[in-house]
Amino acid sequence: MIPRLKPTLGVKELSAALRVPAKDDVIRFEQNFAKLMDQGYALAFPYGRTGLLFLLKALGIEDQEIICPAYTCVVVPHAIKFSGNTPVFVDCESDGFNMDLDLVGKAISKKTGAIVATSIFGYPVNLDKLDEIREKFPKVHIIQDCAHSFAARWRDRPVQKEGIAAVFGLNISKLLTSIFGGMITTDDYTVYNKLKQLRDNNLNPASWKKSIRRLIYLIAVYLSFTKGSYGVINRLERAGILDQFVKYYDETTINMPDDYLAAMTNVEARVGMANIERYEDIINNRVAAATHYFNVLRDYPGLELPPRVSGATYSHFVGRVTNRAGWLQKGLKDGLQFGWLIEYCIPMMTPYGASPGDKFPVSARYAKTTINLPVWGGEETARKVTTKLAAAQYNVKS
Repeated sequence: MIPRLKPTLGVKELSAALRVPAKDDVIRFEQNFAKLMDQGYALAFPYGRTGLLFLLKALGIEDQEIICPAYTCVVVPHAIKFSGNTPVFVDCESDGFNMDLDLVGKAISKKTGAIVATSIFGYPVNLDKLDEIREKFPKVHIIQDCAHSFAARWRDRPVQKEGIAAVFGLNISKLLTSIFGGMITTDDYTVYNKLKQLRDNNLNPASWKKSIRRLIYLIAVYLSFTKGSYGVINRLERAGILDQFVKYYDETTINMPDDYLAAMTNVEARVGMANIERYEDIINNRVAAATHYFNVLRDYPGLELPPRVSGATYSHFVGRVTNRAGWLQKGLKDGLQFGWLIEYCIPMMTPYGASPGDKFPVSARYAKTTINLPVWGGEETARKVTTKLAAAQYNVKS
């Protein structure tokens, strides 16, 4: 079985996790991360969504409107709601997966406090258009959501530096991982200092029990992706047996993880530092896999490839098909897990008003048609995928 997602974890990360903890593990991880992202400051949080919640408070944004994509990870509007603000959704651009910035101006009101600009799937947000918005609405904060992008560049400009701060997620599905965890980066000392005070005064210290749970989770994930193991794990996942471990949201509620106010553990910080050392290889592998797919699958029947954008880091390679269920089922028979990443349009979900799909037509279409091709193993894995695709007809009719 070729899994759609596979964290870049090895002996280096396991050894780091098992080392004797040091008091400054988290601080050193923050410093290393800030250096990697070429930013002045970085602050670690138990989850990226926790970081976003505290960032909004640090910016003094409360009881205001926060503009964000209709097609993004649902944890973003959850954090906005928990911060005491209201998410305002904007549809996707028709020729890409990011928020349509041409529609943002119409969504801005006197109550708008910030715009969450997401570079989804590793595709850099259009910074030229974002500059125009910033010039027209200088009092509206720009927050870069880099959970998928990790230093993606728009015309050689790193997206994470083009706003008041950037938000990163660090769970095992991300480009870099610290098992769980999140990071906020900024070049603004005032924001950093206020955010640090809020975090240190409101997060509970990481307990030894949490550290043990994170270590056990890391070992379980590592073993799950060893050769011959993932087929069994995939069957358990499809049966719903692993939902409590792998499902990150509930379609019916707006919530946060039970431990969202428990600080990052030293175990996570050490794993994150070890994973940073792989960063260049991780990005190169994903770009190589994406390049192979673009070259080999450009005329593959029934598969619409994503846009090819310079500066993308390809956390995911997301294509579109007319019958996703057919592709998924056929793929499993051939030992391919396509899967999907975001199978919902957030404003159409019950907790956010159940808006009709025609209000967010592009996002609604993506929610039903996207599939995820593996990029974690670089060109080698991509070749295995395309070989299997060439041997069978995946243009499954609906």
